[in-house]
Amino acid sequence: MPFLSPNLPVAPATSGRPEEKVPPRSLGDRWGDAIFDQLCRRALIYNICWEDPALDQVALALEPRHRVLVITSAGCNALDYALAGPREILAVDANPRQNALLELKLAGIRALEFDDFFALFGHGAHPRFPLLYRDKLRSQLGVSARGFWDARLHWFRADSPLYHHGLCGVFSRLVRLAVRQLPGFWSDIEAVFAFESLTEQAAFYEQRIRPRLWTPSIRWMLSRESLLALLGVPGAQRHLITSQHPRGVAGFVEEAVDTLFRTLPARENYFWYLYTFGRFAPACCPRYLTPSGFARLKRGAVDAIRVQTDTVTGLLRRQTEPLDRFVLLDHLDWMNGRDPAALEAEWTEIRRCARPGARILFRSAHKQPPFLESVRTGPHREPLTQWLRFHEQLAEDLHARDRVHTYASFHIAEVRDA
Repeated sequence: MPFLSPNLPVAPATSGRPEEKVPPRSLGDRWGDAIFDQLCRRALIYNICWEDPALDQVALALEPRHRVLVITSAGCNALDYALAGPREILAVDANPRQNALLELKLAGIRALEFDDFFALFGHGAHPRFPLLYRDKLRSQLGVSARGFWDARLHWFRADSPLYHHGLCGVFSRLVRLAVRQLPGFWSDIEAVFAFESLTEQAAFYEQRIRPRLWTPSIRWMLSRESLLALLGVPGAQRHLITSQHPRGVAGFVEEAVDTLFRTLPARENYFWYLYTFGRFAPACCPRYLTPSGFARLKRGAVDAIRVQTDTVTGLLRRQTEPLDRFVLLDHLDWMNGRDPAALEAEWTEIRRCARPGARILFRSAHKQPPFLESVRTGPHREPLTQWLRFHEQLAEDLHARDRVHTYASFHIAEVRDA
């Protein structure tokens, strides 16, 4: 399952603080992290954002005056935030391939009509993509994005669509191939997304899907460090999960999926619809892929987005004007495990750049992330809990409605007045 959007260069694993207990690195840890490091350097990891923007919109309470920083990932959520009309959205990612995907979406919104745009990013395929790319899209891309897409025109073919690519796309395609080998199971998977009654959906999942899904072989696979690295889950997050869940990562994922299909309507869950079918549907898709969302972005809302290839710290060090909102996904988890000094540097810059009352959103694989107390900033070396006010009840209420549901916690922090 996707748990993070990598956003920093690889750094040696180190604790940095004597009070932090870092598990000894096994051969499996080192092997998994070596795979993870190579993938972060070379691959598009996410073809969709795995953070629910419906929660973020409530938590952020965006206003026209706001300047927002968000880690790019696949760019979906930057586009969703733009629909609220903030003054500026800085989409930053150290992985240029993630930014290339957002740049292509921005070019498509500006240059294409809705039907062509939905074919590209809803279905993930368009028979005339090479022509559209050459005539309408390529000139709008930066040098890095242009080089990336010049070599990947085949990513939008009907037999090899966009959502089969990226590491998460490859994994979901393999899962679909495996499921189709089980007699009748694929039709059951399709059926669970059609229920209008949540009670009927939950009963169907319990009776028809769950017994065939959570097999010993699936649980074994979800416990392999190499597989989790392929999904963008580094060792630091694996240890956070195993430290609090008695059945490890496999048990954590099983519990998350069980909760999803028992408590939230699948027919409205575009995250898992895409992961299951490899495409979006007009009635089950992000807001930027709806006719009204696309039209609003095309009328000018999209122009608030600025794409930057950099680390969060690097971008913030260049800022001279305060920011009002920060969306940090869950990369803080793995920074804490691999380079606490870099994590502290990032929070130092956030504190410098944040306007009083600014809100900061992040997810974690742990219910109580250890960095909340271990990271110190400011002249008095205060922990984050001393200069941030946490909206715990709001975060808990929103987290229960999370359509992704692969995070242990959701946090809404507000910068206290000086």
